[in-house]
Amino acid sequence: MGVSRTERMNPKEESVKAVSLPRTIHLVPMNQIEGYDVRPGFYEINGATAIPGGVNFTVHSHGATSIELLLFHREEQQPYVVLPIPQHYRIGNVYSMIVFKLNIEEFEYAYRVDGPYEPDKGLIFDKNRSLLDPYARAVTGQSRWGVCASGEKHYKARVVKDDFDWEDMKPPLLPMEDLIIYELHVRGFTMHGSSGVQNPGTFAGLKEKIPYLVELGVNVVELMPIFEFDEMEDCREVDGEKLCNYWGYNTVSFFAPNTSYTASTEYNREGNELKSLIRELNQNGIEVYLDVVFNHTAEGNEHGPFFSFKGFDNNIYYMLTPDGKYYNFSGCGNALNCNHPIVRQMILDCLRYWVTTYRVDGFRFDLASILSRSEDGTPLKNPPLLEALAFDPILGDVKLIAEAWDAGGLYQVGSFPSWNRWAEWNGRYRDDLRRYLKGDSGLALAAAQRISGSQDIYGVLLRENASVNFITCHDGFTLHDLYSYNHKHNEKNGWNNTDGADDNNSWNCGVEGETSDKEVLELRYRLMRNAFAVLMCSRGIPMFLAGDEFCNTQFGNNNAYCQDNLISWLDWRELPKNQGMFRFFQYMIRFRKSHRVLRTNISSGALGFPDVSFHGVEPWKGTFEEYDHYVGVMFAGQEAGQRPEVVYLASNAYWEELKVSLPSLPREMHWEVQADTWEEEQKPGRIVRNCLSVRPRSVMVLVGKTG
Repeated sequence: MGVSRTERMNPKEESVKAVSLPRTIHLVPMNQIEGYDVRPGFYEINGATAIPGGVNFTVHSHGATSIELLLFHREEQQPYVVLPIPQHYRIGNVYSMIVFKLNIEEFEYAYRVDGPYEPDKGLIFDKNRSLLDPYARAVTGQSRWGVCASGEKHYKARVVKDDFDWEDMKPPLLPMEDLIIYELHVRGFTMHGSSGVQNPGTFAGLKEKIPYLVELGVNVVELMPIFEFDEMEDCREVDGEKLCNYWGYNTVSFFAPNTSYTASTEYNREGNELKSLIRELNQNGIEVYLDVVFNHTAEGNEHGPFFSFKGFDNNIYYMLTPDGKYYNFSGCGNALNCNHPIVRQMILDCLRYWVTTYRVDGFRFDLASILSRSEDGTPLKNPPLLEALAFDPILGDVKLIAEAWDAGGLYQVGSFPSWNRWAEWNGRYRDDLRRYLKGDSGLALAAAQRISGSQDIYGVLLRENASVNFITCHDGFTLHDLYSYNHKHNEKNGWNNTDGADDNNSWNCGVEGETSDKEVLELRYRLMRNAFAVLMCSRGIPMFLAGDEFCNTQFGNNNAYCQDNLISWLDWRELPKNQGMFRFFQYMIRFRKSHRVLRTNISSGALGFPDVSFHGVEPWKGTFEEYDHYVGVMFAGQEAGQRPEVVYLASNAYWEELKVSLPSLPREMHWEVQADTWEEEQKPGRIVRNCLSVRPRSVMVLVGKTG
């Protein structure tokens, strides 16, 4: 016998839309614990969920012998009541209990878990520790950025009321080939006073900048980690500057947004400011991707903090060596045991939650090769987790992008298990193009292959949209610094400049760092334009780092993970100073959008030309044996009922002007110059015949026109 939800509904209670509750609450005998009415809960609904008349708490542990629920008054450190979950409320390894007459705005919660303590087997249960719910939707104690907590961390969770109105929002659902990804850090994007926003460093501040993103022309923002993380994990001072874990690659809770990124405290409605940002970005045709970190957590190794996963099932959540120590394929102390069924299910639940509750359009997976490792760390041919994500129905329209390597040496660019669903950050594109564009010898063929879609890596048709092409990202030099520094300058990180990559493939153009030399500056700006022109004319999905469009600098720091200051913040004063560069970025983005042949193979070719062809200074000599500082790539195609498209990219990485013969077009057509990086301002339309002069260290883009 049951009682319908409508019969039990308190008219003052708002329903929770984030989960689907059963139609009935069965009348099983009610217990009392510490004066609270309790009953067995809903075992398939993880986390803490408000229901009519109370709150459902569900948590699981394979090795626990008992679990206690701790309730705290808001922001208090000691629980006002401890509720042991009765053993007969456990089914299998799941503990679930409804506690009635709880007002979600009046409490926070955590757990204590008891079980065996056998460290050599990875079992480290401690009944005295307060543990954060692995499925917590909101985490307390993190709402003020940069507050260094003293002593051991005690995270608690809140119950979140999902009452956000998405209105009639429709997701953009952009085709993969049309994406232009803009990678940014939520705090750093608007934290500098020059950003001009009312709410700097927050989701609301980023929302204020949406008109700027629309003006620039990008259609995807990829947010560096916004899950709740501990920015004070590495709290220290260097040369009077307080350093922290600014980037956020140290997750505390996978289901909770970072509350220190909000302009105001959102008690029990955590996430609404982020949802408002996502809604408005989508309404402006911009998709939102999250940079997610499922390779490790902020708990670190045996010397790290102990606040959640270690206390629930340490030997399940983490990859452990035979003697119970932590494998470290992440470089951060531990590695999540992603292909264990429990962890695999949690990750799937997490991504589904962000898609259904936050309407996220895509995910970029940090150090994703860890997701393909077995429990002992060996690579799997068909990793169950990656297959599950590729075929999950809820994730069917979601973009999945892998950073296809890890800190343990597993490098899978071109071989990441994909099922034709996963795209990859193409590290070879970055490295080959950086070397070619600064003038290294022997890179012409490699550059042509990267520009044409890296078919040598991904195949001709099977994975056409697999390559995410980038020259800069958060990890490394900005575009400005790529052509201003020969060497990294990470001294302010406090590690004697030993951190960060040494193989930057950069060039300072003759002067290390800032200069007033006009010729050096002109060369640097031209090389920046070269890089972006090539990126926008390459097959695959282009991505670039926020601020590159107005020459933002990190002063030579190529590993600014700890710099919550001007080193990492965008200095918007550079935008009016570098309007020419901004306009060039706008122009090349528009050019890419208007020429589909650059984005995808729309046919087998056109006008007798193949889809893609390579050319030296003489046409159709694409082996580059004669001259390896010049690359010509021509794209040709024709959509049904449309005029043929022909685009020719001429890239001269040599320090002298080159005379180039162009492929002959049909008699009724001619070549027109659409972009020339020798000039800051673009004046398209200049007609050229079959002979072209490409000036030193510059790029030209031509289009075949009729008439």
